Amino acid sequence: QVQLVESGGGLVQAGGSLRLSCAASGRTFSNYNMGWFRQAPGKEREFVAADRWTGGGTYYADSVKGRFTISRDNAKNTVYLQMNSLKPEDTAVYYCAAETQGFRFATITRPSDYNTWGQGTQVTVSS
Repeated sequence: QVQLVESGGGLVQAGGSLRLSCAASGRTFSNYNMGWFRQAPGKEREFVAADRWTGGGTYYADSVKGRFTISRDNAKNTVYLQMNSLKPEDTAVYYCAAETQGFRFATITRPSDYNTWGQGTQVTVSS
């Protein structure tokens, strides 16, 4: 069974940067579609970024486009989320997610597209 473990969250001032990491178990990580989502208190979980395993593209929510970058290192079974120019409204618990069946053309921007989730890591941006 695939497990995901996030790290790298913390407290940062507005304008600062953080890099989240998500380490995955499993021997076929290179075939997983990977995503990052976040959930603020009282709000639904929302899409942040995703990476298609085929190299077919990365996707971003409009609210983070130009500030956040998703990347992966298949040799380390790890996906990253580099977050720059952070804003107080980025404060949330950030979750890593994996779609482990390796669909080539499926949508990968909805929570329901993923079958495996990490435990989440808190990101707090102070003003």
